[in-house]
Amino acid sequence: MELHIAKDPAQLSENVAAWISNYILEVLQTQERFTFVLSGGNTPKQLYSLLAKAPYNMMIPWEKIHFFWGDERDVPFEDDRNNARMAFEELLDKVAVNPDNIHIMRTDISPEASATAYEQTLKSYFGKENTTFDLVLLGMGDDGHTLSLFPGTPVVHEKKAWVTSFFLEAQNMYRITLTAPVVNRAACVLFLTTGANKAITLKNVIEGTFDAEKFPSQLIRPEEGELHWFVDEAAAGAMEV
Repeated sequence: MELHIAKDPAQLSENVAAWISNYILEVLQTQERFTFVLSGGNTPKQLYSLLAKAPYNMMIPWEKIHFFWGDERDVPFEDDRNNARMAFEELLDKVAVNPDNIHIMRTDISPEASATAYEQTLKSYFGKENTTFDLVLLGMGDDGHTLSLFPGTPVVHEKKAWVTSFFLEAQNMYRITLTAPVVNRAACVLFLTTGANKAITLKNVIEGTFDAEKFPSQLIRPEEGELHWFVDEAAAGAMEV
């Protein structure tokens, strides 16, 4: 695991944009496509906005990137809470992406059907490969959740399925999510975390005893890939660094 600390969220987004663009270019030297899992929530918005502007909008060969999502709320695409909608507004509508390379989690069918369809899509891409995604971008909630792996929920213990859905009572909605097994087969996982409100949780996740029931972000441990935590000083405030 590598920890990268920036002064504030703005500097963090700049650092991550540069890191991601360099990583994409490096990987594409040895293969024809790049698979990128996007994260929802507020933290990546600034990052997506940067990637949609110069120099990254010209440096990155967007037509070679296949986009996936880590999780989705079961709300229509038109809903402001929809993770895919945010990514389109901040990034995908502004760069030269091939529409056929965008793979959203559908919310126009039942959550169960959506999860099944998404798993089929992933297995058609990666079924015979040891490695899944080239890059998975994740966030961490102040409760230690990542993706839709929330503390105390059964999905935390999923060992086989790559994608699942469940009703999250605390939010009164269904969620569709990748699971730890498929993410842990990725070539690289990058956590993006900011804010003093996450400092104690971040310390527990990185430095504390393993307790995935309480801190599901601890589940994300790539089997053979890289793990990077990009955080700001406020989020790192409680750590021994």
